[in-house]
Amino acid sequence: MADLDRVEELPELADLVLAIVDQVPEGFVTTYGDVAAVAGTGPRQVGAVMSQYGSLAAWWRVLRADGRPPQGHEDEAVAFYREEDTPMRNGRVDLRRARHTLHSIEDVGPA
Repeated sequence: MADLDRVEELPELADLVLAIVDQVPEGFVTTYGDVAAVAGTGPRQVGAVMSQYGSLAAWWRVLRADGRPPQGHEDEAVAFYREEDTPMRNGRVDLRRARHTLHSIEDVGPA
C-alpha cells in the first residue's frame, strides 16, 4: 500500500476514488461497485486503486457487494467495523443497514 510521505501526486483516477471513499462516515460502508458508479469506472479499477493507494483513506469502508471485507485484510477490517459500530450480521457487514449513499464529488463541495 502507498505511504503518504512518498506519494507526491496521485493519478487522476486514484485521487477521484479516494475523494469518493472519504465521503463514507464512520460506521458506514460502500462497495467497489458503488464507488465505481460515481467515479465512472469499473469495480476492478476501484479495487486496483484501493490496493495501491487505499492506505490514504478508510480502506475498510470499501467492500464487496456481498458484505465481505477486503480480501487479505479481513481481520483488520473487522476490528475497524467493531470499533466504529458498523452493523454486521453473520460475519459480514449488513449492507442493508450500513451502506452509505455516495454522491458525485461535484455535489459534495470543498471539505
